[in-house]
Amino acid sequence: MKTDKLSVFGSGAIIGTLGGLIGLGGAEFRLPLLIGPFGFAALEAVIVNKAISLIVVASALPFRMGTVPLNELAAHWSIILNLLAGSLLGAWFGAGWAIKLKTESFYKVIAVLLAAIALLLVFGHNPANASLPPLSGAPQVAAGVLAGFGIGVVASLLGVAGGELLIPTLVLLFGTDIKLAGSLSLAVSLPTILTGFARYSTDRSFAVLGRNRDFALAMAAGSLFGAFLGGQLLGMIPADVLLPSLALILAISAIKVWRHG
Repeated sequence: MKTDKLSVFGSGAIIGTLGGLIGLGGAEFRLPLLIGPFGFAALEAVIVNKAISLIVVASALPFRMGTVPLNELAAHWSIILNLLAGSLLGAWFGAGWAIKLKTESFYKVIAVLLAAIALLLVFGHNPANASLPPLSGAPQVAAGVLAGFGIGVVASLLGVAGGELLIPTLVLLFGTDIKLAGSLSLAVSLPTILTGFARYSTDRSFAVLGRNRDFALAMAAGSLFGAFLGGQLLGMIPADVLLPSLALILAISAIKVWRHG
């Protein structure tokens, strides 16, 4: 199954489309697929997922420059640095924790996090207009660092970019509009992914990428195509139908991963 490039590309495209429909890369949907049908062990699945997420995020950031120009992104450098101050440390810590976890325990952690993201999709992923941030000054900076740390940990443990957590944080904590939040989340995600990636590279499980390079590239290509397609379909399905449906998929995936462990 792993060598069937057409199936791998198609699977990546479906996952990318699901993520693209809500403005995400789809890595949270891709991880259960890597663990289930494609048969990767927990840590190896996370490492492969992180490699694919790195390719998707690195490609997506330039594509969004037409929507949010670089100068507008740079004007919010303080928000990026605020979140990175926590997310880089969280990514390193999370990857180190993942390496030390027993495989059975790691499946349980992944299942719980997937279930939590399912709840977030229903109750927290609301692309509403930005409102005034609830905090300012030092309290806002402190909250940003703490939020960034938590996001970095989750991103490393699941091998995701963290957009499903970053976007609500940017909207609710910093009062950014949803389009700007999407680009800012990518600017934070890229260094965060690289940090977790660097930590994983010190473990022998990192060799999974060498053994499955063609698989990872085929799924990354499919994910990029799917993300583009999903982005074109964005808004065609009502959010009150789409988000609960995607949350249900994640909830079912969480149950399967838990039982898999």
